[in-house]
Amino acid sequence: MPPNRQFKITDARSGAAITVRVVPQSMRTEVAGLQEGLLKIRLVAPAVDLPDANQELVQFLASKLHIEAEAIEIVAGTNGRDKIVSIEGMTTAQVEQILLADAVE
Repeated sequence: MPPNRQFKITDARSGAAITVRVVPQSMRTEVAGLQEGLLKIRLVAPAVDLPDANQELVQFLASKLHIEAEAIEIVAGTNGRDKIVSIEGMTTAQVEQILLADAVE
């Protein structure tokens, strides 16, 4: 990872895009702050089951942001821990405020 990477929530065509690092096989699913410029999200799903982990990530974000899961798409990184996630219908300010408000370090 480049040491100068910074967390960014950017405007996308119809919403926001965020960079996420997932930590599978955690005790609970939660936002865990920032790590190397990525929003760190812990997931209960095991690392060996990527489709379940990706689905858990989408469902978790939908629940936190109070939107439908269909408004969230993993646009890059579906097979890795670092991902780019598109969120339709929300501004970057809304996404940042909600996701970072409850972050546990």
